[in-house]
Amino acid sequence: MTGSDGSSRPDGPDGPDGPDGPDGPDGPDGASRPDSRSHRTYWVAGSAVALALLFAVGATVTAASDSGGGDRASGTSSRAPGLYSPDAGFARDMAVHHQQAVEMSFIVRDRTQDEPVRSLAYDIANTQANQRGMLLGWLDLWGLPKVVADEPPMSWMESGGHQGHDMGAAKPGALMPGMATKEELAGLGSADGRDAEVLYLQLMTDHHKGGVAMAQGCARQCATPAERALAQGMVEAQQSELTLMADMLKQRGAAPRG
Repeated sequence: MTGSDGSSRPDGPDGPDGPDGPDGPDGPDGASRPDSRSHRTYWVAGSAVALALLFAVGATVTAASDSGGGDRASGTSSRAPGLYSPDAGFARDMAVHHQQAVEMSFIVRDRTQDEPVRSLAYDIANTQANQRGMLLGWLDLWGLPKVVADEPPMSWMESGGHQGHDMGAAKPGALMPGMATKEELAGLGSADGRDAEVLYLQLMTDHHKGGVAMAQGCARQCATPAERALAQGMVEAQQSELTLMADMLKQRGAAPRG
């Protein structure tokens, strides 16, 4: 398996919703490696993903410590976030948001043999599946449900006055801003080759924009230091991938939507 930074690595394990990662650079289509300019771009984005994953591991340990250890300096014990707090709302909403990114990445992997797109999809699926597991784990740690029936998506952002300011409105048929509709997912699943690559990059660009705005909301509003820091790491990694995807679309004679 070849990562987005061009280094060799073993095939990843099955993700939570799909099979092993994409083939390496010498796959059945014989696709050549990207040129040096693109290679540098992939390296930068891949490095951001790797740093986000390394930080995520540390953040989980820190969150557990914050929840159970209290404030050593003041001698007070820290409290778990409330049911409708930004901390809990972000964890629930971003877990759902991430799940669709993982789903789209597994879909495109089966619709193209283009190595750069498959490698990007592999990185996104693995990164966001790991982060999703952390977010759900925090909810378990806090003794909070993963689904709250009477909580509209993104309602936690209203408490800070940011609802709709950065996110924009979700398009008809989409659960949250940036998310694809069922029809768009079906279109991705029926597309092939370049058409699948372009649609995936466009859908994931929209998805990342929504994810960045949501993560910025948590970085501003969440009270748990580890969760705020993880959210900021998501912002930086996904902004790097947005630059990469814009370049990949340009190489295919296309551009982001809207």
